[in-house]
Amino acid sequence: MRSIARAIGALLLWLPVAGGAQVKWDPDYLMTIQPERYTALRAGGRLTIDGALDEPSWQQAPWTQAFVDIEGEVRPLPRFSTRAKMLWDDDYFYIAAFLEEPDVWATLKNRDDIIFRDNDFEVFIDPDWDTHNYYEYEANAFATEWDLLLVRPYRDGGPAIHEWDIPGLITGTRVYGTINQPGDIDEGWSVEIAFPWEGIRRPTWATVKPKDGDVWQVNFSRVEWEVEPAQDGEGYAKIKEKREDNWVWSPQGLVNMHFPEQWGFVRFSDQQADIDAQLDFELPPEYLAHRLLREIYWRQRLFRSEEKHFTTSLDTLGVAHRMMADFLWPPKISVTDYGWEAWVEEVTDLHDDGAINRWVITDDSRVVKAGRVQ
Repeated sequence: MRSIARAIGALLLWLPVAGGAQVKWDPDYLMTIQPERYTALRAGGRLTIDGALDEPSWQQAPWTQAFVDIEGEVRPLPRFSTRAKMLWDDDYFYIAAFLEEPDVWATLKNRDDIIFRDNDFEVFIDPDWDTHNYYEYEANAFATEWDLLLVRPYRDGGPAIHEWDIPGLITGTRVYGTINQPGDIDEGWSVEIAFPWEGIRRPTWATVKPKDGDVWQVNFSRVEWEVEPAQDGEGYAKIKEKREDNWVWSPQGLVNMHFPEQWGFVRFSDQQADIDAQLDFELPPEYLAHRLLREIYWRQRLFRSEEKHFTTSLDTLGVAHRMMADFLWPPKISVTDYGWEAWVEEVTDLHDDGAINRWVITDDSRVVKAGRVQ
């Protein structure tokens, strides 16, 4: 995989990812990434999941920003445009995308094939932001599905449960042009997915289905291979000397989708899909607590790779003081023989008994609200 193309002086840490590959990552650069935000509106009527996106609700739903390279602004913009839309109702979370593509190509037709070996569209969902028990979904132009559950990110030991299927999942695609037919220029293809709330309810601590105003972490990825007409005249073949491109809605800052803390944010609104709907929103105050704890996690991993132990010192880690109106400074770090944890406490919820709410990160990158502590 490609390394981050950025001239910086900070140390970089090697991390294993799926398939045994390794990728470099840089906390300083990761902290500069600002997540994309999107308001998912209510579908105003029944949707037919066929990839056409011709219902009034889809026509009224806004597109996301065009996808960018997975590493962010340090890489060139994608060759082809990709945008997505989202809706929801009492039964489903709907996601759709249009992928500009002059040569629509797909080969895999069996459920749970490794779809990113084709050109694909991918969805990642973490309802409670804790980086654990999150969902990955992939589809190609044939609407072949691959869905899996990640107990925790690969960097923290996985595992990925490939045998897990989302009950009631529905996928539809539509090709604008021809598929696997060289010699013409296609417009591209669209994909439409209905994720049933009941199918994604059990593994998460979040409320499913969500309530009006709830915010989830979500991201989308597009894997794009360069292809050419096959020598046998049957469809396309990958250009062997070319690596795949990875284009995303909200940039990750490194070539690894399994940094859930870097995904975008989706707010669920009870407003019906309408061009005049209110779409802007502020992230909840706890986002700042999460962001601070994630930085501590990244820098602890980097520090240990160099020094072979963890530290309780924010100065040693290079975590700079920042103004946080809703949280006390400094955060605390505890190190044991077995690992470490860090926490930050709220200032807006002090109780008569002296208890206060605390957000905690453990060394496997999970962030949880610890509740009232003294």
